[in-house]
Amino acid sequence: MFAIFTRGVVDSWRATLAWAVGLVAAAALYLPLFPSMVGNGQMQQLLKSLPTQLVRTLNYDQLGSGPGYTQSTLFGLLGFLLLSMATIAWGASAVGGDEESGLLELTLAHGVTRVQLVVGRALAILARLLFLVLVMYCAVAVLNGPSQLNLDLGKVTGAALGYAGLLALSTAAALLGGALRGRRVHGLILGAAVAVLGYVFNAVGKQSDSAKWLLDFSPYHWFFGSDPFSQGVDWGACAGMWGGTVILMALAALVLRARDVGR
Repeated sequence: MFAIFTRGVVDSWRATLAWAVGLVAAAALYLPLFPSMVGNGQMQQLLKSLPTQLVRTLNYDQLGSGPGYTQSTLFGLLGFLLLSMATIAWGASAVGGDEESGLLELTLAHGVTRVQLVVGRALAILARLLFLVLVMYCAVAVLNGPSQLNLDLGKVTGAALGYAGLLALSTAAALLGGALRGRRVHGLILGAAVAVLGYVFNAVGKQSDSAKWLLDFSPYHWFFGSDPFSQGVDWGACAGMWGGTVILMALAALVLRARDVGR
């Protein structure tokens, strides 16, 4: 299992580094704009001119503060999009992609159990995800002062852990989807469903009181609903997302162990 974990991390270091560069570029693009966008009041005037429902849908109702701006623009929008794309693809390929290409049967022929394979691959993906979130954290910490964000790095630390849990949940769903049918596309569908529907449920649930019940089914809202970068992370929600991740990954291992591979 350790060998599978190591290979999963080492063989993908170039792709992981490329994603890290992209995330740093996103932070360098968005965060330094905060003083100029908020300082002259143009942002507040623009937000007041937009419909309240649209502002809530885009999660732009907290843009007036540094923590709210960081949460809405970097972590809640572009960062969430980039990291979801990367980690869902990794999860879908971990079992489903390898089975499609025939590599899964070759790996299992070397005395590796199916549970060991899933656990090793899952830990490698989580290690890469945590590395990318750490890169984002470091970029935000470096830009905090120059960009006048006034972030409490203690709260950002907790938020980063919860943010990783949010992304890990859709990643685990993608891993389970690939293990269920042995096809990468099923992993992509299941992982994207968790991420995209979570975002949509959060957006629609904020539109009216009659749709608020959708927020209860949105992992996106479980994390961002408490404004973790300004108020601190909801540790109960954080534990729930990480617990759900463990359950989905365990299910992936059990499913792969129970079914025929290669059909």
